[in-house]
Amino acid sequence: MKNLSFPIKFVFNVSSFANDFTATDASGQTVAYVKQKMFKLKEDISIFENESKTKLNFKIKADKWIDFSTAYSFTDAEGQELGKIARKGWASIWKAKYELIDQNKNLQYHIREENAWVKVFDSMLGEIPVLGMFTGYLFNPSYIVTDLEGKNVTRLKKEASFFGRKFEVSKLTDIDVDDEQRITLGLMMMILLERRRG
Repeated sequence: MKNLSFPIKFVFNVSSFANDFTATDASGQTVAYVKQKMFKLKEDISIFENESKTKLNFKIKADKWIDFSTAYSFTDAEGQELGKIARKGWASIWKAKYELIDQNKNLQYHIREENAWVKVFDSMLGEIPVLGMFTGYLFNPSYIVTDLEGKNVTRLKKEASFFGRKFEVSKLTDIDVDDEQRITLGLMMMILLERRRG
């Protein structure tokens, strides 16, 4: 996932039992196929080059990290750690807040939900039979990635879609290739968690 062409689209597969989605770039080319192993006590995510699953590019696994409830480490195919994302403990109960840590274990970026009320209404209506299938067209939360100076770097936004299965990552400023990759991996893990939360 080097030299990504933004925006990147995440489209979840609603026809399988797995929690999986395909990521495509601005030209529609597949840049990753993300698959979460089912029935695991700890999160175990595999990121393949495409849907054929012949080439594994990255793994994301849960671990413990100081000051956070759980962190999720990214490693490449050789097992080298590239960084991690961690939910900011109790601060995330009302409004999602995550922190992105680089390969040297330094805090690099903040990720926060832009409007918590959108997800509240989305979750409430999602519980109503039949109507719940259409909330993806009504409420679309977004998440902003900022650097340590508070500058907006990227945004992930849920798009209007049946079952709320489509998301888009837009780049808001120039960042280096390693950071693009780390942010994209972090947002992939975050959206798996946030989609499950409602």
